[in-house]
Amino acid sequence: MIKMVAINICRCLPPASYENTGQEVTDPEEEETHLDPSWPHLQLVYELLLRYVVSSDTDTKVAKRFIDHSFVLKLIDLFDSEDPREREYLKTILHRIYGKFMVHRPFIRKAINNIFYRFIYETGRYNGIGELLEILGSIINGFALPMKEEHKLFLAKALIPLHKPKPVATYHHQLSYCVTQFVEKDYKLADTVIRGLLKYWPLTNCQKEVLFLGELEEVLEATQSAEFQRCMVPLFRQIARCLNNPHFQVSERALFFWNNEHIVGLIAQNRHVVLPLIFEALEKNILGHWNQAVHGLTVNVRKMFMEVDAELFEECRRQYEEKMARAREVEDQREMTWKRLADVAAERGGGNLVAV
Repeated sequence: MIKMVAINICRCLPPASYENTGQEVTDPEEEETHLDPSWPHLQLVYELLLRYVVSSDTDTKVAKRFIDHSFVLKLIDLFDSEDPREREYLKTILHRIYGKFMVHRPFIRKAINNIFYRFIYETGRYNGIGELLEILGSIINGFALPMKEEHKLFLAKALIPLHKPKPVATYHHQLSYCVTQFVEKDYKLADTVIRGLLKYWPLTNCQKEVLFLGELEEVLEATQSAEFQRCMVPLFRQIARCLNNPHFQVSERALFFWNNEHIVGLIAQNRHVVLPLIFEALEKNILGHWNQAVHGLTVNVRKMFMEVDAELFEECRRQYEEKMARAREVEDQREMTWKRLADVAAERGGGNLVAV
């Protein structure tokens, strides 16, 4: 039976819709769904395989001789199918195989790992990343504690770099769940995760920034004070940049951090470090951000800091005003220098000089 299944479903997938068409590669989020015309036949075979795998009458000792590494690897390769119906069946079947055949578990994790590496560092295109991450979310949830170094390495070398590829938005929900599961399992991994997010932080894509901020909030909810202190300086430098982002959704999403009680508690405990890092960003928003909602949220955050520690707030304001005064002095000095140069040039007959 397994041979029959393999012959029917383990095939070379047709060229992807963006290949060999003479057209530019489009954004994966904007592509149309392509359905396999042979799906009515394939569905019968997948349904037969699924029922065999989940059946309580299936003897795993006998079945593992036929559902071997070669067969499992062929199943995993099929996750690149463009048909979402096929990927859904594959997800269910592979998850059941992982649960039922313990002997295959390390091999399945390694095979998925290799697909992620190929996607991140070579192709940048793969249709089944979201489905594979859904399987991993369930697997990570079952990891025993203390966590093995193999699993921590997988987080650092595969899951965190998955934030880098351009189509991250298509699978970010599943990726965020997997990453958060790691932190909830072992809170000491929070520093690794947060620094990883900062490493791959998008520079020009505001929608990705909003996704990253949402994931960051989920990670911070599971972060303890010691881990927070290790990464709070680079973290709040980035949050300060987000606060001043001209795209209102980015700025607004960053300000929503102060609606989270756990994060507010961490910030209050470390306010002597956090407030000096973001004070200038708050003042700039109040003085000049174009969006009224962002302006109102900034006023609330500023008021919160003032109520928590008025003395620290006044010190930060004094330092900010001194910095602005020095900046104005430098600007005035620069203008005076240019004016003197212009006067000297005029005295020496530099009438032919072109003004810039």
